[in-house]
Amino acid sequence: MEANFLKSTFMVNASCSKRGNCRKLPWRKDTNLCNHTITTFSSHGVPRLQYKKSTGAFIYQEEATSEKVKQDDQLLKPNGTKVMTEEGIGIVRFLKGKNFLITGATGFVAKVFIEKILRTEPEVGNLYLLIRSKGNVTAEDRLKNEIINSELFRCVREAHGSNYEDFMLNKLVVVDGAVTDDDLGMEEKVAMELSEIVDVIVNSAANTTFDERYDVALDINTGGPYRLMKFAAKCTRLKLFLHVSTAFVNGQRKGRITEQSFKLGDSIARERFMSSSSAPLSTSSPSLRSSLLKLDVEGEIESALRNPVNLQDKHETQKMKEFGLEMARTYGWQDTYVFTKAMGEMAIESIKGDVPVVIVRPSVVESTSNEPFPGWMEGNRQVYITTISMMDPVILYYGKGQISCFLVNPKGVLDVVPADMVVNSMLAAMAKHGAKGKPGTHVYHVASSVTNPLIFEDLAKMLYDHFSSSPYVDYKGRKIGVPEMKLYVSWDDFSDHIWRDFMERPGNLAAKSSSKLSRRIENVLLKSVEQAKNLAKIYEPYTFYGGRFDNSNTQQLMEEMSEEERKAFGFDVVNINWKDYIINVHIPGLRSYVMKGRGTSRRP
Repeated sequence: MEANFLKSTFMVNASCSKRGNCRKLPWRKDTNLCNHTITTFSSHGVPRLQYKKSTGAFIYQEEATSEKVKQDDQLLKPNGTKVMTEEGIGIVRFLKGKNFLITGATGFVAKVFIEKILRTEPEVGNLYLLIRSKGNVTAEDRLKNEIINSELFRCVREAHGSNYEDFMLNKLVVVDGAVTDDDLGMEEKVAMELSEIVDVIVNSAANTTFDERYDVALDINTGGPYRLMKFAAKCTRLKLFLHVSTAFVNGQRKGRITEQSFKLGDSIARERFMSSSSAPLSTSSPSLRSSLLKLDVEGEIESALRNPVNLQDKHETQKMKEFGLEMARTYGWQDTYVFTKAMGEMAIESIKGDVPVVIVRPSVVESTSNEPFPGWMEGNRQVYITTISMMDPVILYYGKGQISCFLVNPKGVLDVVPADMVVNSMLAAMAKHGAKGKPGTHVYHVASSVTNPLIFEDLAKMLYDHFSSSPYVDYKGRKIGVPEMKLYVSWDDFSDHIWRDFMERPGNLAAKSSSKLSRRIENVLLKSVEQAKNLAKIYEPYTFYGGRFDNSNTQQLMEEMSEEERKAFGFDVVNINWKDYIINVHIPGLRSYVMKGRGTSRRP
């Protein structure tokens, strides 16, 4: 009787006094209670009740409550007396029993999101993960290899012990498909079943490469949300559609940028023209008028995807990359990635109907600050030029001695936010608006540039301090010394420094005595210089970015959380100590999970 009462009433969370020495899972419905003292917790993580099977005694622990409490946030004692909890959003309460459909599930942010849910509320319903099979690798194989076996889930593994894999396979359900396919690539029967049980849809699928082929980026970043929202309209019990975007969808806007949603056809170029020019549009040049016309999102999708994509044709690939950048800049965005992501938001807004929508816009997403442990990032991700890993290529090239300068505004801001804070904000916004279920779109910037800016020249100093005390080593085990990083605002000064830096390296100077080596070194130099210049060119819109992301909605969201929720689901970027985060958390995480310890010197 006691076991049934505990399972039905206090299943939010529990801790056995024997911890790791106890092999039983008291809150699994198929497991008997152990004989130890078990402490249960409220939805906010506060000790609430102790149960000792040997005596059958219930011991309640009082907790302070605010004067205002939500009437629906309460538990019952065995005698029927109501136990009130502190006022808050009720994040854990919302998660319990909910079924999710999650896209981009094998990606960086989505995996942190999945881990947090499973660790925080094991009694969540099922997480249906849209995963595409790749060649001979099935979607189920990818679930096991990329999620269940991931180092990220080690805390969940420790909590469930030998039952870990059973727990994961019981909670995580693979749906073979992709947002780039019609009807998401799902079988009709599967789609019908999901439409009747899904409570929340989370779209985290994206191609984050800045200069991706236009047709490829459009297909996933714009067409993906469009197809997913069409499916959402069929879901009979859907409470929320949560879309993970990026703060840089604000394109070339300047100054303090508010959390506003896009409408179909919005154009940053037109917006800037209308706010800065008093001349009528009719008097402008034909080329300017064409660039300021209403953006035809549906037309862009149709025209770009009309022909099959041939990824093997290098000429076509380069042509489509250039076309994407041209289109983005014409309409007021800095690159293909943020342009197609902005159109994705417009597509959602155009067909959402009465579906409640939350759009979370993080800035540059980097390694976790605290949870499930500090410094985690995707271990097998290549360091592409993306907003998911924007500063990592620079960190690695600098630490390895491959670059000693960069093109950047020294007084400019790199807007960075840790992945766990992004996920916590997603959960808070989801619980708030999912519980209400009211139609509308709510936008949240998860960003630091307004409330706690990271200045580029400060970052350069942090990198120098770290690699001076903990240098990389070369293939012979020799420590790689790094100079203080030079920051240039001029392309000419930057290019001159790169050439001079490469030419004056000892190995390159020695090679000049041999004509054969000299030609070989010259080719290597040309390639290295072009790589550095290409990196700077792609990053230039961000290293000289003039916008600052207002996060008033996000701050208000934090104000509505209880004290316990802020501790368990914190995302206040004001509290980040950037020097500590960069030197003691992020770079060690980069070295451990991306570099796998390669090039790391051992301290004496």
